[in-house]
Amino acid sequence: MPIYQWVAVTKRGRRLKGELDAANEKMALGQLKKRNLTIKKLKAKPKDMLAGLSFMQPKVTKKDLVIFTRQFSTMIDAGLPLVQGLQILAEQSENPTFKAILKEINRDVEGGSTLAEAMKKHPQVFDSLFVNLVAAGEVGGILDTILRRLAGFIEKAEKLKSQIKGAMTYPIVVVAIAIIVISVILIFVIPVFEDMFKGFGKALPAPTQIVVNMSRFMKSNFYWCFAAVFAIYYAFKKYRSTTGGRKTTDTLFLKLPVFGDLLKKTAVARFTRTLGTMLASGVPILDALEIVAKTSGNMVIEEIIYEVRGSIAEGQTIAEPLSENDVFPGMVIQMISVGEATGALDTMLEKIADFYDDEVDAAVSALTSMLEPLLMLFLGGSIGGLVIAMYLPIFQMAAAMG
Repeated sequence: MPIYQWVAVTKRGRRLKGELDAANEKMALGQLKKRNLTIKKLKAKPKDMLAGLSFMQPKVTKKDLVIFTRQFSTMIDAGLPLVQGLQILAEQSENPTFKAILKEINRDVEGGSTLAEAMKKHPQVFDSLFVNLVAAGEVGGILDTILRRLAGFIEKAEKLKSQIKGAMTYPIVVVAIAIIVISVILIFVIPVFEDMFKGFGKALPAPTQIVVNMSRFMKSNFYWCFAAVFAIYYAFKKYRSTTGGRKTTDTLFLKLPVFGDLLKKTAVARFTRTLGTMLASGVPILDALEIVAKTSGNMVIEEIIYEVRGSIAEGQTIAEPLSENDVFPGMVIQMISVGEATGALDTMLEKIADFYDDEVDAAVSALTSMLEPLLMLFLGGSIGGLVIAMYLPIFQMAAAMG
């Protein structure tokens, strides 16, 4: 269906502009006149040459999703019909990909689909958690409340994700830079010193000889070293794509000395936040646990959550299977047990999530503070060691001349 760009004026003289879908120009004019607008300009939007290339289109970000969710919640709370709200938000969206998706959802809703069914067709934007909560909101007549809760959930989840990324990215970037600098020194700088040392007529000190040998190896096998790094990375990705490989690596990640504790705290925060949000929104606990398991991000945690689901299906509690592993601390299990006993499990889960969000904050700060001196020591030791090794023969020659 063609898209028409329009400029119009309201009865009060306010100038508006936007885009709309219509079969032809006459129908586009009819849509605008229904809104009591005086049309000043109407023309078909030029076709985007890259529209057919999905990889060239911008992705829908979490920020786009949060803004849409909050605005849509406000519109529904104000009594605006779903179709009209979706139409307005589609026109306002600056992301062409999201604009097209919202227009498709709007057409499906106009055609008789529920909002959840229409969103389910776009899993790249609206995941199973989002769709199920929207479905619960539609059934319970509290869609505006659900959307508001969803927006808060996405914001907190993204904050947690960015904290973990920040904690992981910092040491990786520093080590990568150190490896690049050391490689440049070995390939381009050390050979210059080696040519100078040939005129000394004397055996090189052991540290210097080791560095020279490393330089020769790097210079003659640079492409093989690069290929080996790429092959190891590819093999790891391939291994992790298998069920057994993913389980092994996820188990290993949780057992890492410092990062493992951080990942466990993150897993607890994500589990309690997601489950608490779904239960508070009226999603049945078995359905909620299945969605939480799929969105856990770690196969070990996923298996634990499925054990919890099986336990509840057999009439037991959540706390019992959680106590059989070392991922969930005793305090969390006790609080969940109290929440189940008092009938306030969703509230208790939210409190645990808030607490562990703060714990993750503290863990990331502590990790960064600890890594900074270690990384500086690594940089200074590796690069400084190379420099000292190359200057040892010069020091020896100066001492002999003295």
